[in-house]
Amino acid sequence: SKTRTIPIESGQVDPNRIFSRDGAAVSLKKNNPDWDGRKMQDALDLIESQREHFLDQVMPHNGELLVALHNNSESYSVNSELAISDMRSLKQPDTPHAFFLCTDPGDYQILATSPYNVVLQQHVRAPDDGSLSRRAAARLARYVNLEVAMGDAPRQQEMLTWLEQHLPFVG
Repeated sequence: SKTRTIPIESGQVDPNRIFSRDGAAVSLKKNNPDWDGRKMQDALDLIESQREHFLDQVMPHNGELLVALHNNSESYSVNSELAISDMRSLKQPDTPHAFFLCTDPGDYQILATSPYNVVLQQHVRAPDDGSLSRRAAARLARYVNLEVAMGDAPRQQEMLTWLEQHLPFVG
């Protein structure tokens, strides 16, 4: 997609903020400031009605790993995550937009040997933002989010290749 948001009803929502009702509400309000209360409730109810089924389908089971690929803007980087992370390894502090965010300590130990920035968020100490990483951590699921700056596909491919070669997809 060329945009950060996706359509819902007659508005827009950030697809990585739909994994909790609170996160979805914040995203819907931000992206649809002209919506009235009824429209907001209808969209939240629609998301709510499909969330658990979707999560049951995509969340890893039996030690499997879920990997998400994200692009970020100038306003978001590994530095945004440091204060709420359990552990951090900053191998490329001058490249803060390229990093791994993971929820499993074993995965963190392996990713920390990489040449890339990594944070572990096993115990989230921040308000629920509706992100998949927060939901994965709450479910004790193995999850890795690979973040790079918008448009940096070569870096994303490089990091994904490293991950595929070093991190077991079944624990």
